[in-house]
Amino acid sequence: MPTLRFATLALGTLLIAATANADTITADDPYVREVPPGSPATAAFMTLHNSSDSTVRLISADNSIAEHTELHNHVELDGVMQMRQIEAIEVPAGGSTTLAPGGLHLMLIGLPSPVSEGDQVGLSLTFDNGDTLELDAPVRPVMPMRHHQE
Repeated sequence: MPTLRFATLALGTLLIAATANADTITADDPYVREVPPGSPATAAFMTLHNSSDSTVRLISADNSIAEHTELHNHVELDGVMQMRQIEAIEVPAGGSTTLAPGGLHLMLIGLPSPVSEGDQVGLSLTFDNGDTLELDAPVRPVMPMRHHQE
């Protein structure tokens, strides 16, 4: 009987721990950028929130429409902005990290067909603490750049 009690206690502890970690990472306003037919890639954006007491890192992602997903950032090299693949995206303890055009983002590479406004893209985000966040992100059109009038 002691073995059964220990197993029950251990299982209960694991369930409580899993429940406590289940909602530590959330995402607001996820979306995928609409691209013209023939484009080999698109990008996904959102704001990630971390309610835990420890920094977590997004270490990989997957999607439902393209061959693979990479974590990216924009960097300036010799006055030219370039996208670069990165190993992880940090989300600070009790804080947020925004993935947005011109900054951190997910690249969805190898599109077999165009994505259009109204489509939904499944995203799966994996963090270094073992959490996985599953999202459905709508496809939105690219917003035109606004020029300031002086």
